Amino acid sequence: MTTEHIKTFQKIIHDFYTLNKRDFLWREDISPYKIFVSEIMLQQTQTARVEPKFAAWLQKFPDFKSLASASKEQVLSAWQGLGYNRRGLALHSGAQRIVSEFNGCLPDSEQALQTFVGIGPNTAASICAFAFNKPVVFIETNIRTVFLHHFFSEQTDVDDKQILQLVAASLDKQNPRDWYYGLMDYGVYLKKEFKANNKRSRHFIKQSKFIGSRRQVRGAIVRILTQVKRLSHDELGELVKQEIPYSVHDVDIVLQQLIGEGLVQQHDEHYYL
Repeated sequence: MTTEHIKTFQKIIHDFYTLNKRDFLWREDISPYKIFVSEIMLQQTQTARVEPKFAAWLQKFPDFKSLASASKEQVLSAWQGLGYNRRGLALHSGAQRIVSEFNGCLPDSEQALQTFVGIGPNTAASICAFAFNKPVVFIETNIRTVFLHHFFSEQTDVDDKQILQLVAASLDKQNPRDWYYGLMDYGVYLKKEFKANNKRSRHFIKQSKFIGSRRQVRGAIVRILTQVKRLSHDELGELVKQEIPYSVHDVDIVLQQLIGEGLVQQHDEHYYL
């Protein structure tokens, strides 16, 4: 991009954000804890689902210390409805590390953050941008939508490496936090108004249906065990079947996966968290 291209593109984003910025709790009274929680919650989950859960989460766990001292059962119970329970446990273990290893302060280094469970390069960078306003480079689905729409409209099989070069070139280094918020809000707008999507990305994967999937069975098992602390195999299977009648063939497979991941424990033919 030429300097003029960059200035024109930046003006589009800044103007849009000035008039159309979205309001979220994690954008109000910004704190490292709020950003840490919200960025993990927003992985693979839409803001509409996260908003009420985020508010309830802050009521139960207002800071790193309270989250670190919570039980696994309390964390998973509060996480219900967000899916991918491993993310909730990643938040829990992350808070424990922050309290024990970092004196309760979230690290502001991408490298340090990537040592946490469930945090890869893009999430680490996004935390640095939003929590500390650092001029880092990252990509997520709405940002990808913006760059595909503006710069790759005639191309297919676009690699994120190509997009990241443009993300870096156009980055507003004076205020990266609002710049990225603007990009993300503009990406949401493009999806609604122009039916823009990321199918032209090399990394596009359409998520499989939740209803009838083993993901649904996973969620049911964990939710049941947060409510009834200890169940036999038959008791657990019956409760899952009442909720998901067609799950009978998947329960044992999913249980073994959950045990292997450490989400569920087994002792004396009983299961518990």
